[in-house]
Amino acid sequence: MARHKAADPCVMDPYQLDFRAFHLLTVVHREKSFSRAAEALGVSQSVVSYGIEKLRQVFGDPLFVREGGHTVSTERCEGLARYASDLLAEFDSMQQQPRFNPSEITATLTFACNYYERSFLIPAVVAKLRREAPKLNIEVIDASGSGHRRLIDGEADMLIGPYRRADAGFFEKTLIREQYVCLMDASHPAAGRDPTLEEYLAFDHVLITYGGRWVSPYVSEIEAMGHRLNAPLKVPSPAGIDRIVAGSDLVATVPRRLAQIQDSTLATAACPIDAPLEVKMVWSVRKQHSALMKWARERISATVAELSL
Repeated sequence: MARHKAADPCVMDPYQLDFRAFHLLTVVHREKSFSRAAEALGVSQSVVSYGIEKLRQVFGDPLFVREGGHTVSTERCEGLARYASDLLAEFDSMQQQPRFNPSEITATLTFACNYYERSFLIPAVVAKLRREAPKLNIEVIDASGSGHRRLIDGEADMLIGPYRRADAGFFEKTLIREQYVCLMDASHPAAGRDPTLEEYLAFDHVLITYGGRWVSPYVSEIEAMGHRLNAPLKVPSPAGIDRIVAGSDLVATVPRRLAQIQDSTLATAACPIDAPLEVKMVWSVRKQHSALMKWARERISATVAELSL
């Protein structure tokens, strides 16, 4: 009878790998940084380094190398990262019930979004989902400029909001594309007409900073043109922006649909900066085949179509 060759004690047993190791690999590959991967996963960098070292031993490849001060994945790593993403996605898919009945689903669906989306889109989305899935639990959390990390960490199932990244492992669909407008008191000298760029730059602006975690496209465009806004007031959120500009000489630049649900006595004018806001629906590759997520994406797209957004 044939005898098995004794295992080399210095070589990592491949059967000791688990899903956590492959998840760790996909995060490092996506973040292109051990430190950022550790931050995204909420673990120490030594845990990340140890996990990658186990994979290096099993596959006999460095997987990640340093070039020009950057972490670069090897050719072997690229193939392994694709395999790991597919493996995790397939495993998530296997966890789903083979037959999906919205009226019976009792799962929790978590959306990450911001004030803009919560103001007019989320109420309509929740209403549609609840009509078809009355037992569904829905949680809405703040994206806070890091919605993609909330997807990576499993804190959210879907991000609805502005998204400018191009990471592998994410899917996206544009839901809304709209222009910015100027919101001001009806007594403002510029009320009733569209300002020129020169006039716009001379306004006293209320600048919405989003806590420094996100920069509005119109602000980026202004800076790219070599200009800066005159902003004597900065606020972290659009919440209450109508009460701030009412009765003042301040001007707030906000998305058009957000302006439409503010105090109707205020005036609006077109913003002379052509830098539209794009709101997207974003989900990870791990949620691509989920029956619940497929249904939710279809319902959200239908909601947007019904609202003529």
